[in-house]
Amino acid sequence: MFAPHLTRAAAIGLAAVLLTGGLAVPAQAAGATLTVNVAQQFRPVTHVASGGLYGLAENSRPADSTLLPIKVNSLTQPAPGVGQRPNGQPPGGDALLIAPQADRAGAGQYIRMPDIYPDFPYRWVSWNDWLAKVNTMVNARLSATTVSNVLGWELWNEPDYTWNTSAAGSFNDGWTRTFRAVRALDAQTPIVGPSTATYNRSWMQSFLTNARNTSTLPDIICWHELVDPARIAGDLADYRNLEASLGISPRRVSINEYAAPGEVDVPGRIASYVGKLERGGVESAHRAFWYEYGTMNGLVVNNSQPTGTWWLYKWYGDMAGSMVTTTPSTQTGLDGFASYDGTRKIVNVVFGNEAGANTVNLTGIGALGSSVRVTLLSTPSSGRFSAVTAPATVSTTTRTVSGGQLSVSVPNMVATSAYQLVVEPVSGVPAYQQRYEAENASAFRAARLTAASASGGGYVGRIDNSGTPRTDSYLDFVVNVPAARSYTMTIGYANGTGATATQGLAYNGGAWSTVSYPPTAGWGQFGSTVSTPVTLRAGYNVIRLAKGSPFFAGGTGFAELDYIQLT
Repeated sequence: MFAPHLTRAAAIGLAAVLLTGGLAVPAQAAGATLTVNVAQQFRPVTHVASGGLYGLAENSRPADSTLLPIKVNSLTQPAPGVGQRPNGQPPGGDALLIAPQADRAGAGQYIRMPDIYPDFPYRWVSWNDWLAKVNTMVNARLSATTVSNVLGWELWNEPDYTWNTSAAGSFNDGWTRTFRAVRALDAQTPIVGPSTATYNRSWMQSFLTNARNTSTLPDIICWHELVDPARIAGDLADYRNLEASLGISPRRVSINEYAAPGEVDVPGRIASYVGKLERGGVESAHRAFWYEYGTMNGLVVNNSQPTGTWWLYKWYGDMAGSMVTTTPSTQTGLDGFASYDGTRKIVNVVFGNEAGANTVNLTGIGALGSSVRVTLLSTPSSGRFSAVTAPATVSTTTRTVSGGQLSVSVPNMVATSAYQLVVEPVSGVPAYQQRYEAENASAFRAARLTAASASGGGYVGRIDNSGTPRTDSYLDFVVNVPAARSYTMTIGYANGTGATATQGLAYNGGAWSTVSYPPTAGWGQFGSTVSTPVTLRAGYNVIRLAKGSPFFAGGTGFAELDYIQLT
């Protein structure tokens, strides 16, 4: 989605905020409360909403140094041979050309196929033209044998607005025809859709019924949330009810465009979006594209300088362990998201979208001890052209925990700003994160699972595939170390095959080595470790453990991964 869409916003009933670029004032009055239940951990930290539509451009824009700290989950990028010219810019962001940089950041990507066309709304030519373009795009991807981070084919974009029914026939029939054309060439890459501009139950019901009846259901269901974050919970719940009523097995859900023009660069508003997307259980969510290529949608200015909103995503990127439940007073005011890293005993809360004096109530923090250090930071709404070198420290205090609970007052909040509340034992935490849970890593063609014996309760299994860049199974760990030197990397694992298994190890795109995993007591039974040296640079590094990967022919046997630890 980009600026020309504004002319059709009124036609589909979007909120006035979309039309004006202005931001509505939160309805909740000052004095709101956000409750954070640290004992109620509901999913691993995977930074689901740290993604972007057209976030990257060719020639490594923005710089890698701006991507690694925000732990980019995934991207939606234009198709190979992109013709799309958003806002008068030349075509850019070709999925295959930006793939090396996305790979360096540990990010997957969806390929948006109709962006082969130059205009928006897309100008339909003919079925012969479209199917020829489908063949060209898919074959270009199949020929790109070093690209392994493609998560799916997005067959069309906003068909409730851009599909030319009079020229191309019904979208449902067009979906079936396009789905089958892609599958005839590529039977393995997931298919994403319908990618509507808004969630509409009757539209979705018609689409799903046809897709079910023609065996063309998308692997990943997608739509856009560009109107109001307060809609997200209801839309997701309604979709799940609809899915079940039609006898369709649960699909993965991506909201691959979120936030209106007047919201996308407002960190307080984004805190509300991310909180609702996390609680809603989506697999991925991408910042909407409104302006320039190669800026992560306004997070970066001058290719390498962070804006105020970037710092919200940096706080998000710092989260590790498990997401924990946040409960706002209402769906329209103060809101946010939070995590708990049980290894370091750090509670990280990010919130905003409210003015005045408000309160964050924390429960279930008894494991941090009776005395804690509470640090409060803020980041402003600077827009997409003003750099913010660092967030502001509002306060640092020592507080007493009573009954595992703590109430923190936050005075003088600005509704457009975002805030970070970090709570940790007063005795201190390790100087840098040493343990990285596998379930927090970027997992490609593998499954996040749970086990009582696993560190943090989670692990990654079914790391089974090798031999093709569409099916290779691997994990990318984005780690941050204080100095350039050799570290001992300890890997927690399970191997129930009864024989030694192997995986490939590479870091920062360097040479491959082999890690061997002797057999253990069984699958999902953890406690065994192996260790190997890794030479890392100061700051951020990407460590890959792979059954198969480009330039690595494939491991032997099978192993499940619990964590890595750097010492």
